[in-house]
Amino acid sequence: MKVSRPLTVLQVVPELEMGGVERGTVEVAKELVRRGHRSLVASAGGRMVSQLESLGTRHFQLPLNRKSPGTLRSILPLRRLIQREQVDILHVRSRLPAWIAWFVWRSLPSRSRPRLVTTVHGLYSANRYSRIMTRGEAVVAVSDAARDYIVNSYPDADASSIEVIHRGVAAADFPHGFRADAAWMSSFDEEFPATLGKQLLTLPGRLVRLKGHSTFLRLIARLRAEGHPVHGLIVGGVSPSRREYAASIHDQCAKLGLESDVTFTGGRSDIREIFSISSVVLSLSAKPESFGRTVLEALNLGIPVVGYDHGGVGEILSNVWPMGATPKDDFAALYDRVATLLRDKRLEVPPVTEYQLSTMLDKTIQLYERLAA
Repeated sequence: MKVSRPLTVLQVVPELEMGGVERGTVEVAKELVRRGHRSLVASAGGRMVSQLESLGTRHFQLPLNRKSPGTLRSILPLRRLIQREQVDILHVRSRLPAWIAWFVWRSLPSRSRPRLVTTVHGLYSANRYSRIMTRGEAVVAVSDAARDYIVNSYPDADASSIEVIHRGVAAADFPHGFRADAAWMSSFDEEFPATLGKQLLTLPGRLVRLKGHSTFLRLIARLRAEGHPVHGLIVGGVSPSRREYAASIHDQCAKLGLESDVTFTGGRSDIREIFSISSVVLSLSAKPESFGRTVLEALNLGIPVVGYDHGGVGEILSNVWPMGATPKDDFAALYDRVATLLRDKRLEVPPVTEYQLSTMLDKTIQLYERLAA
């Protein structure tokens, strides 16, 4: 059923810095406004707030990003916000805000509660803290892998409440065959001259443990030793709490003698252009991920991706580019697959027809409208 009135939808996230959860929040907010609904977001703020507000969404700042007793002070303001704005749909996307939102939701009179939606964005450690993400009246799984995680980790969860809504990428934003223009290329070459004339291997993602940076450096060292003219790009920022880990990766780079063969670009907003000049994009997370948005973005451009065959990344690769799936922790297989792609230019990624952003947005708004009706 489709409701005949505009809905008020409040999405709750820890913060609005760069990341897949944040980008999905902004995409849904934009679509809500486009369809005439009221879009609200509560978070601790961040660099994406101005973008969100420019698209017609109201943002409410609450300290929802820190695991501390002070976060409990958000309960009353969030309760007042929900009642004042007459929220129809309360959509939580992360564990800490989910606990706060759930306490608020349970405290409201049953007749005036909004409908509660949770989205499982990560394959978290299975415990009582994480179980909160299965308590929505509707539980969105961002992939089949996320659905299987819920069912297997929480057998007492209501399987009928789970709805798989795959994340998506807009083909217009990452068009097949796109290549960076001459002006961008000139600027990039000037900023990173060591990349000139090299086959670029790119590992996207913030510098956090389990993302596979150490394996990536070993791969670059092996390829260089075998005569491949490659250069590694590690594209991602460093949070203050991860500086020690980032320093250890720089140390490993130096010990392998790769200072001139690996570039740490920091966080970038031009990931599309960087992907477009890459020979291969890597996904080497030690733990399975729930989806793998950067994998899909690169494949949409027609850029080969090699990643571990587990979780959402393995799911995407098996459906879109099976050539790129390699067994986890099998370094020999990883090396062989990347070396093959570097040598054989005839191995082309076909246009991607699955995992479209428009489909994800349609299914999400339809879920809201169905619940509200």
